[in-house]
Amino acid sequence: MSATSSATPIYNFDIVKKFAFMAVVWGLIGMSAGVLIAAQLVWPELNFDTPWFTYSRLRPLHTNAVIFAFGGCALFATSYYVVQRTCQTRIFSDKLANFTFWGWQAIIVSAVITLPLGITTSKEYAELEWPIDILIAIVWIAYAIVFFGTIVKRTTSHIYVANWFYGGFILTVAVLHIGNSMAIPVSFTKSYSIYAGAVDAMMQWWYGHNAVGFFLTAGFLGMMYYFVPKQAERPVYSYRLSIVHFWSLVSLYIWAGPHHLHYTALPDWTQSLGMVMSVVLFVPSWGGMINGIMTLSGAWHKLRTDPILRFMIVSLSFYGMSTFEGPMMAIKSVNALSHYTDWTVGHVHSGALGWVAMVSIGSLYHLIPKVFGRERMYSIKLINVHFWLATIGVVLYIVAMWITGVMEGMMWRAVNADGTLTYSFIEIVAQKKPYNIMRWMGGLCVVAGMLTMLYNVIRTIKSEKVADEGLATKPVVANA
Repeated sequence: MSATSSATPIYNFDIVKKFAFMAVVWGLIGMSAGVLIAAQLVWPELNFDTPWFTYSRLRPLHTNAVIFAFGGCALFATSYYVVQRTCQTRIFSDKLANFTFWGWQAIIVSAVITLPLGITTSKEYAELEWPIDILIAIVWIAYAIVFFGTIVKRTTSHIYVANWFYGGFILTVAVLHIGNSMAIPVSFTKSYSIYAGAVDAMMQWWYGHNAVGFFLTAGFLGMMYYFVPKQAERPVYSYRLSIVHFWSLVSLYIWAGPHHLHYTALPDWTQSLGMVMSVVLFVPSWGGMINGIMTLSGAWHKLRTDPILRFMIVSLSFYGMSTFEGPMMAIKSVNALSHYTDWTVGHVHSGALGWVAMVSIGSLYHLIPKVFGRERMYSIKLINVHFWLATIGVVLYIVAMWITGVMEGMMWRAVNADGTLTYSFIEIVAQKKPYNIMRWMGGLCVVAGMLTMLYNVIRTIKSEKVADEGLATKPVVANA
């Protein structure tokens, strides 16, 4: 088979560029919304006496923006990059890939409009109403076609493990979204779930925890398995362990959702099943974390001079910490103290800011110069500044939430000799104030880091220094 025209690039990096840039933009917007609502918990008047800026409406906007806008764009960008590079072929369909970009941005903008207006299903992480849910399903199916179509047309015999994680995440999220979003519309902006009562709760947390398990874990592990070895210039520590990690993770994670529903109307055996599966999940999670960190064997010295690699390794440390903490909090006796407290908020953010955001940022710093044909990022010093802002911000945030969470749980349980509660609700809220300020300061550090990143990315794109690799202009050659 003859080579195609030299004008045809081997890889479509244009789609990667667009998703990568928007990941940085949405990251800054979503995290800024988080800082605003963190400030509202200290200074409630920051809702400006208008319903559109109340905590109750901005909080789902924040979660959707950081998970699906920032995280989603990072996953689209890296998966499209990785699947092309590891399969050594151009993406399956340029037009369909472009549809996923514009469709995903339309979904995000729809969320930005509808959530502050109070148009919501009230399901956590699934608040968007039925017309937007349908668009999400269409875009996601298109994404699956592009990704798996690229794997089918690969010119290599092997499917690299990162693509297993990306593929598992894409398929599972499709099933979770469609299953949990089944609803009966009563108007263009309102619908009711087809499920009721405890069944609805079970479906929601089957979706909700596996949005964490697959969207925020499996997808980003795909990122880790490609970008950590590339940045470290070392092979994966154990390829066999990575396969065991994949199959054990996807087999166990799907059962963990009921741990969100301890001490509720859900049958006790279902709660116990969720608890047991959550505890067992600790093993593959730490296997993957160790595999990622040990990939630096023989290259530890690079951490002194490479802040991108530091982002990735610190993200793995937070992954290990979060996947120890999560199973522990799923144990019923621990959950009795932690549930409904800020400890849960701290746990979520140690995973979201420490693991997801940091591995995404590190991967984007690696990827952006390559797809834009630059030798490196505009400023390594600014990456270092971003690393310390992000690390300090995350630590401030989660330490504040651990302290206030345990304090809340203990104060809620305190009773007098006559059986009455020792502390009133408002007394507990007052005790939390200094820690809420600490949390807000941590968020400010994280947002300052994202501003630094956006500046660095824009200067990199505008830079005239072009790499010699020519990756975006190589001709397609059969069996290359």
